[in-house]
Amino acid sequence: MEITETVSEALRRQFKIVIDAGDLDERLTGRLEEMKASVQLKGFRPGKAPVSYLKKTFGKKMMNEIVEQAVSETSQKTVQDHSLKLALPPQVEYVSEMAEVIDGRANLEFTVSVDLMPDFELGDPAKIKIERLVADVTDEEVDAALERVAEQARSYSPRPEGEAAADKDSVNIDFVGRVEGEEFAGGKAEDFTLVLGSGQLIAGFEAQLIGAKAGEERDVQVTFPADYPDAKLAGRPAVFAVKVNEVKSPDSLVLDDSLARTLGVDSLATLRTRLRDQLRTDFNRASRMHVKRRILDALDAQHSFPLPETMVSREFDTIWAQLEAELKREGKTAEDEGKTEDELKEEYRRIAERRVRLGLVLARMGEQNGITVAPDELQRAIMARARQHQGKEQEAFNFYSSNPQAQAEIRAPIFEEKVVDFITELSDVTERKVDRETLFLDPDEAAAKLKAAEENRSS
Repeated sequence: MEITETVSEALRRQFKIVIDAGDLDERLTGRLEEMKASVQLKGFRPGKAPVSYLKKTFGKKMMNEIVEQAVSETSQKTVQDHSLKLALPPQVEYVSEMAEVIDGRANLEFTVSVDLMPDFELGDPAKIKIERLVADVTDEEVDAALERVAEQARSYSPRPEGEAAADKDSVNIDFVGRVEGEEFAGGKAEDFTLVLGSGQLIAGFEAQLIGAKAGEERDVQVTFPADYPDAKLAGRPAVFAVKVNEVKSPDSLVLDDSLARTLGVDSLATLRTRLRDQLRTDFNRASRMHVKRRILDALDAQHSFPLPETMVSREFDTIWAQLEAELKREGKTAEDEGKTEDELKEEYRRIAERRVRLGLVLARMGEQNGITVAPDELQRAIMARARQHQGKEQEAFNFYSSNPQAQAEIRAPIFEEKVVDFITELSDVTERKVDRETLFLDPDEAAAKLKAAEENRSS
């Protein structure tokens, strides 16, 4: 066997490996000798079939297995002998014609390419200074939440026969939508309950049912918005044939203990407490989102080192495929984003580089500080993921429980959150009070808003 290093770069190595055909034949002969005693072949007594005959009968299939094993073992040995710390599994590319190798007419020649983990020093989390955006849960916000809950629980009573539907009424309808006379997927329903003015259906649909009576049929004409998710319908006019089955008016909304009891709570005071707690949870989640973004920004600023090219390329390919699918779904092109495709690719490649860099930093930070995902944490996450597959929970649970790659995908975000929490505890974090609107903005939008406010105050 010959191993020659053909590429030696900072984060990439490549080796040319040649395994002599005679060596492969020896492995094949040895394997056949081992199986000889247990093979039952017509015309031969047990254990008496000659190796030459076995080679003719089983040789090609067995040689395929021998080649795969030889490549795997040699690749691993090469990595170990050179003390390489891999960023990704080795990439193997065959140079020989495999048909000739299997037939024993050629040596096995292949290349092994490996991307290496970069060597870098971790930044000091204690030097990270960030703001934690926080907001108070006010009584007014609890009141608004209570009204939303009450509205969702509101009951409706049938209007007297012949009375027309008004705004905020509930109507039960059947409808069939058509574009240029042709029905389209998702445009048909029966016994559909709709609160007029709720904005549940496409703009203009609900307003055209005001004044309708039970038993009445109407044609509702609308135009799908230009950014409608289904590109086949975006911007196109449609006609919905609607039959009104029933019209109901909203009952009075009373915020009292009886409302709480309909929601399974003993009193209005208890309901308000639970709503306040839920709002606090939502506020804390939003606050944490801002902290995490600022932590990641700080880590990105602290670290600059070469990245494994294959890791970046794979991350970019994933991001770009998602973008292309989104643009296709919306019927758009890169130019609709105000940039050329090359400019957009350059932008998303920087995003890919940031993700890879931060992934390596967080992995190293977690490894050096003994941060792991415990088996019970992973188990709970798998169960939560399985519950998302209604009706197939057990099937999904079995899949995730037995699939290492699927488990890795579930484990990764849990690990990331734990490392971010660890860094946050060591960082210099100060709180900054903001209003609810700012708290629930995208972190970058919130930062821009706060910066603009500071500039206005200083000018």
